[in-house]
Amino acid sequence: MKKKVIVSACILGEYCRYDGKTKKIDVVAEALSEYEIIPFCPEAPLFGTPRERINVLDINGKNTIVTDETNRDVTQLLEDEINAFIKLYPKVDRIILKSKSPSCGYGTTPILNKDKETIKLDNGIAAELMSKHYEDIKIEDELNFMKHNPNESN
Repeated sequence: MKKKVIVSACILGEYCRYDGKTKKIDVVAEALSEYEIIPFCPEAPLFGTPRERINVLDINGKNTIVTDETNRDVTQLLEDEINAFIKLYPKVDRIILKSKSPSCGYGTTPILNKDKETIKLDNGIAAELMSKHYEDIKIEDELNFMKHNPNESN
């Protein structure tokens, strides 16, 4: 049985980003050929593609996911979607997420104040929930992956 790896779907080439684009990095999938790759994007199934951008706002000391233009709080929707995904895949061996994403950023997501100014970098909502559920699994973003797999690029 192959080991399982969760990978942000946009890195795998799925057109699931808010702007309808992808952030495909061929060498990621190639380097993970011995794994069962599980694509992950909690935003696209909920909001479609393309969609309104979301941000992580610090509201009263709590990270809250808010749509950029309509200022709609979508935190609970995303938490429910992410928790349902985790329930489908309770055991995985590795996780590679998209840096700076409001969902997937791992220590790289801009956290904004009410004026939408960056006040710190932290985890996106999915990275946070995954770090709690998969506490013994190393979570990395595509930047760290590339840094630690130099022989995998061209």
